[in-house]
Amino acid sequence: MIRVLVVDDSALMRRKITEILASDKEIDVIDFAKTGADAIKKVVQLKPDVITMDIAMPDIDGLTALTYIMNEVPTPVVIISANVAPGSANALRAAELGAVDTILKPSGEISVDIDILSKEIISKVKTASRVDVNRVQAFLNRIIQPSGVSGGGSSNLKHIVAIGASTGGPKAIKEILPYLSPDSEAAFLIVQHMPAAFIKSMAQRMDWISKIKVKEAHHGDIIKQGVAYLAPGDFHMIVSMDNNIPTIRLNTDPKVHSVRPSVSVMMNSAAECFGNKTIGVLLTGMGQDGVEGMRNIKRVGGITLAEDESTCVVFGMPRVAIQEGVVDKVIPLGYMGIEIMKQISI
Repeated sequence: MIRVLVVDDSALMRRKITEILASDKEIDVIDFAKTGADAIKKVVQLKPDVITMDIAMPDIDGLTALTYIMNEVPTPVVIISANVAPGSANALRAAELGAVDTILKPSGEISVDIDILSKEIISKVKTASRVDVNRVQAFLNRIIQPSGVSGGGSSNLKHIVAIGASTGGPKAIKEILPYLSPDSEAAFLIVQHMPAAFIKSMAQRMDWISKIKVKEAHHGDIIKQGVAYLAPGDFHMIVSMDNNIPTIRLNTDPKVHSVRPSVSVMMNSAAECFGNKTIGVLLTGMGQDGVEGMRNIKRVGGITLAEDESTCVVFGMPRVAIQEGVVDKVIPLGYMGIEIMKQISI
């Protein structure tokens, strides 16, 4: 049985969410909490398998409670709130703090029609129960002022760093970015499996904590030194050499491994254009997207790095790549940024 703690300040919402979860024979709602403080107390006492958490609550709000839980008693959390619209600051913040997923209440804080989300709630709680957050070290936010460097053009561009991530990726990427220098002779391509509405906000927040510039990629962007390009939702991102100038191209070709953008599609094009100057980085995530791309980067003489199991939220994509023998080095997340800079300097 999946033991669930339901956290919401509305008695009606607690009852409705409990009824939804109790309708599945694999789920057992073990208790309720009305506030963030109450949630923290009960998580410590009861050690549930999964928590569903509202955001707007008295005394301690859901995001503050989430911060404490992920640092002190890491537990999979699914946020169910009226304040997590796709692309909103709250939704992205929840992902950065370690929430496994978010669900938007259909009609405000008191959503009497929340039953229409029954399948989604049950599915996401079950998925969350399979996430081993105990292997994740929760990091405090780094407060790093932006350097103001926007990239000096492509003339000194010698390396391309192709980064792929899925579940747990926003937090992992956030840990790597502060290590990346705008003075390095490299550009960075990032594919994060995420709903389209989140990407622009994620790029803006990542730009703030980074020394390099981080932006949502646009069709026709010239790839510049010291800039990270985040693939927009529902578009494959590839590298194209236009008149010998590396350029971003976006397309809506069929999904690969049921996802678009695909890590492998991006990595394959990077390997084709940059050859042995390509560095592939595969971070936490479900599935096997990225394995083919890592294979091609290794085939052309590039370097491939994968996140170690000990720090992955979900050891899926890196595990498959390691098993396939297409990874040169397996690196814990806390050292990944350092290793990337080391490889760029070689």
